[in-house]
Amino acid sequence: MNDNRNAPQQYSTGGWRAHYVLIVCTLLYIINYMDRQVFSVILQPMKIDLGLSDAQCGLASTVLIFGMAFFSFPIAYLVDRWSRRKAIGLMAVLWSAATFATGLARNFTAVLIPRFFVGLGEAGFVPGGTALIAASYPREKRGWAMGIFNVAIPLGAAAGVIAGGILSARMGWRTPFLFFAIPGVLLGILAFFMKDYKTAALPDTAGGLKGFFTALADVLKLPTMRWYYVGLGIAVFMTSSVLVWLPSLMMRMMNINEATAGLITGGIGLMAILGAPLGGYLSDVWQRKNPRGRMYVPVVAYIAGGILLIIVILTRFTPLGIVLACVYGIAAAMAMPAIAAISQDVVPVAHKGLSMGLAIFAQYMLGGAWGPYIVGFVSDKLGGGAEGLGTAVMLCGLCGIVAGILFFVASRTYPEDLQKVRDEAILEE
Repeated sequence: MNDNRNAPQQYSTGGWRAHYVLIVCTLLYIINYMDRQVFSVILQPMKIDLGLSDAQCGLASTVLIFGMAFFSFPIAYLVDRWSRRKAIGLMAVLWSAATFATGLARNFTAVLIPRFFVGLGEAGFVPGGTALIAASYPREKRGWAMGIFNVAIPLGAAAGVIAGGILSARMGWRTPFLFFAIPGVLLGILAFFMKDYKTAALPDTAGGLKGFFTALADVLKLPTMRWYYVGLGIAVFMTSSVLVWLPSLMMRMMNINEATAGLITGGIGLMAILGAPLGGYLSDVWQRKNPRGRMYVPVVAYIAGGILLIIVILTRFTPLGIVLACVYGIAAAMAMPAIAAISQDVVPVAHKGLSMGLAIFAQYMLGGAWGPYIVGFVSDKLGGGAEGLGTAVMLCGLCGIVAGILFFVASRTYPEDLQKVRDEAILEE
């Protein structure tokens, strides 16, 4: 008679261990965004202190984005082959150490290198964290869990700017980096105690360059994911460009100063705190009622967001326009939990981290990294000012509509691709 006592057991979902994973990863995501966004609020005093040019300051921000984009899916592939919890812990310690090192910088190079490693840390954290959270909850609650996880983005961004600005004003621009590094290290240590699932092996994907490209092909051969990645890149073209240019557009159209524009923009951004959990909840409810339901959330969110953005600019930020801008903030955030859940739904267990790594690559390299520059370029060609910039930002609204259409195309094959992995087992580590 066979003795199965030592055989791996089915990975159990839910319970306090799942909540522990969600809490630790969400807090780490908040810290990650604090470490990223604090850079914008200390930029001017740092520039003066170190004698940097605007171009050097801009490059220090850009290198973080490219660190995330180029290394997201190679590191995600390695995470899938090794361990989610260990990778999350190590990445947290890495980006926290890099954040601390930024506070010690005495020249441009000493700023540039640590910012690259902050981006590198996120490149490994988000794919591992997304895969682990998705595996910790049953499929029907996956959107809800991703909604909680994605609340970290607006919370972390707001906390980084607000707390960083206060600390910088009172104790110098280096202080926020030194303070923010501490919770990242502590949470990184806690991450080593998270529950993880057993690494799944597929033929020809055990390791090496051949294995990497085989795994990449396995994900990209899914028609749902091909449309998904293109749609995500175009959607982030809209959202990233709006984040960069909205304060300037308000200042030009409303004749207000940067403090007032920043306050209004911050309020719109904080609407994502409502949008993320709402989108996660709706993605779960809709999926129970319709086999394409989860895919329909980004369809509706991005098309509605694109239309709202165009209307806001046409109203030139009247009180009604500002209210609609807040609704835009909710709509833009609603899509993200569903997008994170979809990245895990239709791919094999062996490639769940890689799938999210490809999503990070797509959202930056197909849109987020270039959108703000293209909007500025179009604005200049149209004569600049309120009208030129307004027209350029309205084009971003069209990108949102196109992204929604692409997610609708992806929804046609989603049920079929979902069935391919529905019976695939996730085992205890």
